[in-house]
Amino acid sequence: MKKLHTFDFWEQPIAGMFKELLAGEGIECLIRNERLSTAMGEIPFVECFPELWVLDEETYPRAKLLLNAWLSNPAATETWTCPGCSEEIDGQFTACWSCGHLRD
Repeated sequence: MKKLHTFDFWEQPIAGMFKELLAGEGIECLIRNERLSTAMGEIPFVECFPELWVLDEETYPRAKLLLNAWLSNPAATETWTCPGCSEEIDGQFTACWSCGHLRD
């Protein structure tokens, strides 16, 4: 098992998203410290950040490449406007929640 990335407290949902994206690529991961933010004060805060770990160290290099590509992709953070219904959609989504139109 090898640590892939440490997230800030407010990035907990993003950690889950990356875990699912990697699972879709056949890379098994787990998130450690998911609920440790409630223990801050008892435990040093730097030990409470959510961490994404790769279970099989042989898949770590591929997981690192995929994660870096996703993190450096500006399209994943920029909002876009659906051409089907003009709804404004957050960048991490590839389809409109309102009408189902796929992102170009």
